[in-house]
Amino acid sequence: MSHKAEPSEYVELDNLNTLHVPAVARFYQDVSDADELMDALAWAEQRSIKVLILGGGSNLVFNGDFNGLVIRICVRGRYWERARDHEATLVLGAGENWHEAVLYAAGAGYRGIENLALIPGTAGAAPVQNIGAYGVELCDTLESVTALDRQAGKVVRLDNDECRFAYRDSLFKQLPGHYAILEVRLRLSRDKPLQLGYRDLEEYLGDRPRSELSAIDVAEAVMAIRRRKLPDPDLIPNAGSFFKNPVVASAEYEGLRSAYPDVVGYPQPQGVKLAAAWLIDQCGWKGFRNQRVGVHNRQALVLINHSGGTGHDILELAGKIRDSVKARFGVELEMEPGVIG
Repeated sequence: MSHKAEPSEYVELDNLNTLHVPAVARFYQDVSDADELMDALAWAEQRSIKVLILGGGSNLVFNGDFNGLVIRICVRGRYWERARDHEATLVLGAGENWHEAVLYAAGAGYRGIENLALIPGTAGAAPVQNIGAYGVELCDTLESVTALDRQAGKVVRLDNDECRFAYRDSLFKQLPGHYAILEVRLRLSRDKPLQLGYRDLEEYLGDRPRSELSAIDVAEAVMAIRRRKLPDPDLIPNAGSFFKNPVVASAEYEGLRSAYPDVVGYPQPQGVKLAAAWLIDQCGWKGFRNQRVGVHNRQALVLINHSGGTGHDILELAGKIRDSVKARFGVELEMEPGVIG
């Protein structure tokens, strides 16, 4: 049995969110397995206080203190399961660093998640947002998720189709607080075709023979591209892409293209996905900064906290950006991070 630890009180959360905005948890506890998690949840239930499940803190904005129990999932573990022929399942504890897991898999010669290198956060947070980059989404390789069903009070395993994945969406996002992810399983392959069709990747790889590329080559290319375009959250606090790329009907896209021939769009089964960064840039926000927060000068999707800004400062700026894009293009931007408080 796990040792029952009491939560700490009045814990600062500045260093537990990648925007580094100030916030304090009334109670706070790290948990390393399902038993500790259930003990912590029972402790909160007995006192009728609300609970926030925290991973790497890379996809949320604290808009004030949290007057409840913050539980940080620190479940570790990384191993191969059912390795046969050219395929294997990589099992990751929810508290494992996502980027390190990508390099581990690619370094072992397994393909499938190399395009998702350098995305901040933990393995357990990855399914919530269905993280994606450079033409690949987590749902392309995810086999199953092991999670605590908080309503049923038991650990369950959810297969890929049960996770209801969509663009930057999942069952876990649709039912916030219902599940606490403990472990993820990824089906990877040594001979799966590399996904190299994304324009930035094609340009970076240049004339390199595609048949000679390995998964680690692609991961390194993605890392170089991301470092060139995106700020390191350890150096410049940010939450990665702050807005989703909006999907509009084909007719709406054609209308935009008629008025703005340079508009960037990617055909999708349900319409056309617009590049939110292009929309924001056209409204003059790239490189903007006030005394505390701003927009990165190389990637308009990234809001930065350069001088001790608060969650309110970040959200106020985000609101102004959304309003200007709506006014100019008639397109509604949706934030990617969740707002706490």
